[in-house]
Amino acid sequence: MPEKKRFLLRVDQKVYDALEKWASDELRSVNAQIEILLKKALKEAGRSKDSE
Repeated sequence: MPEKKRFLLRVDQKVYDALEKWASDELRSVNAQIEILLKKALKEAGRSKDSE
């Protein structure tokens, strides 16, 4: 499994709260939820090289 890049992400508290609720509803961590959303956005924008 490839190593994951770590970085600091600052978001508005309301955005974080919404992400936290969404992640909880889907039994995921906030980090996993953000990664899924970013992958989906990249794929939809045609900017992802992954076929996931």
